[in-house]
Amino acid sequence: MANKKSPPPPNGLDLAPIGNGRVAALVNSHGRIVWWCFPRLDSDPVFSHLLAGDGDKGFCDVVLDGKTTATSAYVRNTAIIETILEDDNGNAVKITDFAPRFMRFERAFHPAQILRRIEPLRGVPRIAIRLRPTFDYGKPADCQAIGSNHMRFEGGANVLRLTTDAPLSYIAHETPFALTRPLTLILGPDEPLQAAVDTVSREFLELTRDYWRLWVRGLGTPLEWQSAIIRAAITLRLCHFEETGAIIAAHTTSIPEAPNTQRNWDYRFCWLRDAYFVVRALNRLGATETMESYLNFIATIAVDVEQSLRPVYGIIHNQPLDERIATDLAGFQGMGPVRIGNQAAEQLQHDAYGSVVLAISQMFIDERLPRMGNEFLFRRMEPLGHQARRLYLEPDAGPWEYRGRQHIHTHSATMCWVACDRLARVASLLGLKDRAAYWMGHADKLRSDILKRAWSERWGALAGALDHDDLDASVLLLSDLGLLPATDERFRKTCAVIGKELNRNGFMMRYTAEDDFGAPETSFLVCQFWYADALAAIGEREKAREIFTDILSRRNSFGILSEDIHPETGKLWGNIPQTYCMAGIINTGMLVSRSWEDAWSTPQGGTE
Repeated sequence: MANKKSPPPPNGLDLAPIGNGRVAALVNSHGRIVWWCFPRLDSDPVFSHLLAGDGDKGFCDVVLDGKTTATSAYVRNTAIIETILEDDNGNAVKITDFAPRFMRFERAFHPAQILRRIEPLRGVPRIAIRLRPTFDYGKPADCQAIGSNHMRFEGGANVLRLTTDAPLSYIAHETPFALTRPLTLILGPDEPLQAAVDTVSREFLELTRDYWRLWVRGLGTPLEWQSAIIRAAITLRLCHFEETGAIIAAHTTSIPEAPNTQRNWDYRFCWLRDAYFVVRALNRLGATETMESYLNFIATIAVDVEQSLRPVYGIIHNQPLDERIATDLAGFQGMGPVRIGNQAAEQLQHDAYGSVVLAISQMFIDERLPRMGNEFLFRRMEPLGHQARRLYLEPDAGPWEYRGRQHIHTHSATMCWVACDRLARVASLLGLKDRAAYWMGHADKLRSDILKRAWSERWGALAGALDHDDLDASVLLLSDLGLLPATDERFRKTCAVIGKELNRNGFMMRYTAEDDFGAPETSFLVCQFWYADALAAIGEREKAREIFTDILSRRNSFGILSEDIHPETGKLWGNIPQTYCMAGIINTGMLVSRSWEDAWSTPQGGTE
């Protein structure tokens, strides 16, 4: 199934996130900051150039006179990016971008702040610093004040402050000047610094570098593809809003799933199903603090038994996600609309119940957690099971969030079964025999109904919805979720049919039937990971490894994946970084990697 063609340039998505658990920004391969939501992951972007079309606004960059080359990469095992610009006279500049993240006064220090350090690397380079923030989704900001070492920008609900040791007049007028010493730009809230700019810059950089390297040292990586998996883990960490525990699906909004299709969505929110995959991936690496934080987030949601679960929540769970259009932004490469908020929050997606129960169940089995689950927590979970039992045969929008139709989706029904099944298992662990029998009885009934009604005689495989024949890649998860074993002939046949019928030029489509916007054009990349996982489960391990290594070759130059890939052009599309895909790098990589015991006994593989 793997496509052997060389991957093309990543279609304007050669972007890398920096962040610290409160804010995140995207830097391109020339050192331009093109996206930054401030002061939170879901806020108005003060750097909105990514979605400005041809508009010359919403960015921060360094212009080197006579520039000939730009080289950009992460500092190994960190979320720090270094960009080197060279000119035609041999002069060079190094730009270091990062968001402060370290421990201070026995607590996490991660302000709504990004730092940009600009250093002469060779010769006497001549540069101009351009700072063009926006407010209210695309409106140019006004500089309201210039002090002795700071500038204030206003235009929305927040004030952005630049504190710097660079010449402010040169920045204000974008005037070229000779760079003879290191300079720093500190962008963040309207608060004064407590020390000299250069001192803060050097200290924060060193402490942030040490923080990430220490965090990476605690990861339990597999033998193969370690650098790819470490980069994925750091990226997922940057999608975690630590204050509440929410895990967002991506840092961006409205990068189209395919060119000129209107499939533009805001992903800066917490989807319960996506977040589970992220937690699972980081858990496998031993990074349990994200799980602990996320469990607090969903516990806050789940205890409100009077309200039905929504599929997606804001990073502050009770904030509305009403969808609207940002008219001052033309969209990625001019392909609007730019959407703010997400209508999916209003949809019925019954898999939410299973996603929550599946996540909370970890508290009953993971001895690494400081506080384990108990009978009281189990009783609080049972209303979720009752809802799942009631809704499993009710139509919903499904995992792909159809806006114009509803079916009894196989994945949604299966996740309702998951809720009942895991409640039975938890009850058994707690010695609650009557509750275990109660929930297992319901789980058995749900399982029987799903497997009977999801089977398509036309395809000889499990379909995407009960009593329908449309194929859907989400059924590749059924064995992993435990609905039936990988050795079951029905699952093996399903893998074979999906691998053939949903294959487009070596890439897996999530479905091929027309939806609200017509027939889909691009492959949803996480389905490629699911297919590799399913192949490994049924014993086709080498084929799974081949698919996995091909996916890694599709990452951008920073090791990041977006949501989609075009099966004809091989170009990346969709919001970035996509947590589903970055989690897939970890989950699939750990599944198909050789063991550490094989390190010296077999030929080296797993090249990146």
